[in-house]
Amino acid sequence: MKVEIFSDIACPWCYLGKRRFEQALDRFAGKAEVEVVFRPYQLVPDAPESASPHRAWLAERYGPQSVAMDDRVTQLGKAEGVHFDFDTALHVNTFLGHRLLHLAEREYGAAVQSELKELLLKAHFADGVDVGDRAALTELAAAAGIDRDRAAAYLAGDEGAAEVRAQLAEARELGISAVPTFVFEGKWAVQGGQEAETFLRVLEQVAAETAETAGTSGTTRDAESAEPAGHDAHACADGACTV
Repeated sequence: MKVEIFSDIACPWCYLGKRRFEQALDRFAGKAEVEVVFRPYQLVPDAPESASPHRAWLAERYGPQSVAMDDRVTQLGKAEGVHFDFDTALHVNTFLGHRLLHLAEREYGAAVQSELKELLLKAHFADGVDVGDRAALTELAAAAGIDRDRAAAYLAGDEGAAEVRAQLAEARELGISAVPTFVFEGKWAVQGGQEAETFLRVLEQVAAETAETAGTSGTTRDAESAEPAGHDAHACADGACTV
């Protein structure tokens, strides 16, 4: 079973959703047969390449309610073992990070890509790292198991940029407008950082469905266990997160 997770680095629900999905996957009997790949999505594609304080940016965009938004996500994170420090988090363009994730998958495989995704999320949300900085990204790549010199050279040029832009366009063509969105076998889509129990039910449902209809094809649609796409309380869209 292939699961493609469309998500952004600067998305708290993507962090929570990754952790909850992994909890479900650990409990899924067919875990060994599941391939998980992260696909790019940018909530704020026009974000500047120079970092600025997250709190200030969010307050300018959403006003006083922005503090409550962050506080709610922080509390939810504690239940999942995810630490959020929005006082040190930085607002910056995530395109370079997505390029690096593309390199990780292409040359090192899904496991290294997943490790890099975890490190990027932690760096952005917990450690106050500028994930738009090439030097910082190179160190994160090395920590995930990617050759440091290869990562530095890759980030210094434009390699992978066209491919990532094509994947961003593909997400739009699929109708994805909020993240995280989990696409199972290219057919079933679950939007939002659902509870682990929900993800487990979907994994079992998709496994049963594919066993019955092996060889058939279809278009992306919502899994029965998920809330309708575009109307989820566990997702981020256009830079905003509903909590």
